Amino acid sequence: MKIVVLAGGLSTERHVSLVSGTGICRALREKGHRAILVDMFMGLENYKGDLTDIFDAPDGLCGDVHVERTAPDLEAVRRSRADQSPTVLGKDVLTVCAMADVVFLALHGACGEDGRIQAALDLVGVPYTGSNYVSSGMAMDKSIAKQFMDFEGIRTAPWRDLRYSEADIPRLVEELEVPCAVKIVNGGSSIGVELPDTKEELRQALHNVLRYGDHAILEKKIRGRELTVAVLGDRYLPAVEIIPNAEYFNYETKYQAGGATEVCPAPITDAQWREMGEMALKLHRALGLSVYSRSDFLLDANGIAWCLEVNTLPGMTPTSLVPQEAAAVGISYADLCEIIVNESLKARREGR
Repeated sequence: MKIVVLAGGLSTERHVSLVSGTGICRALREKGHRAILVDMFMGLENYKGDLTDIFDAPDGLCGDVHVERTAPDLEAVRRSRADQSPTVLGKDVLTVCAMADVVFLALHGACGEDGRIQAALDLVGVPYTGSNYVSSGMAMDKSIAKQFMDFEGIRTAPWRDLRYSEADIPRLVEELEVPCAVKIVNGGSSIGVELPDTKEELRQALHNVLRYGDHAILEKKIRGRELTVAVLGDRYLPAVEIIPNAEYFNYETKYQAGGATEVCPAPITDAQWREMGEMALKLHRALGLSVYSRSDFLLDANGIAWCLEVNTLPGMTPTSLVPQEAAAVGISYADLCEIIVNESLKARREGR
């Protein structure tokens, strides 16, 4: 098949996405597919060949990419593109996507998981991997996802929806309880997340989160072990425990070598794994997600699991969490990528 692996984009998870996309593209090429890597924001402005030959480009247009210690400077990314128009779709992106049999979405965060690119591809009749635009958008919005958890009886930390400005911060500091977690509703990779323990830290946290937008949620802080469970098709996979080599699992500990230790299958009881797996599967189905997702949990000191969020386009580097879980049940990285392609084509044909 001719496959466009769409990555990069213009989100705070841009670097992570490019690493995911590179791994996916090379894996699919190893399986015999004519896969190419396309940066959704930069497009093909550096491609000098004929578009009709692009699926035969050496190494599928993959380059040497890695995740920096800090999130990308998106304004610098904007300035680096020749086309300075406001579009988030780079040169020839939709054209080359329309030439493909399927688009593998290796995007993360805004511009990828929020449903907008899925809707654009729907409008031009191009099949893509993962969930549809409505389900993607609902899952990406932490406030909407929390409402689904509450409605479905999925255990999650007590929370509150916040829409605020700088002028509201003094009042909120008085009203809100600490310790807590403050999260931008559409963030990812722990960007736009603050974990204040004191009122003064809360004041600074509310100020910091405003850099990413004026809509956030506040959760009661639950301390515990960090675990994640993926759904693939109609089943859940073995859990992974993430042990950060710092107080919290933040952007740097997630993506830098030595930042965290990941154990799969997680050293938990079978009952704990099954409870988290059933919650992940229930949330996946409630939101109408397709093919695969990954739900994150905290396991508190009493062994009680609390659902944090669901990811519709989780990290897909060869060593990411979902590939680790798949490997634990005998599914290789390349096979996982191909399963996602085939199951997604089936989902699109069925209108899911």
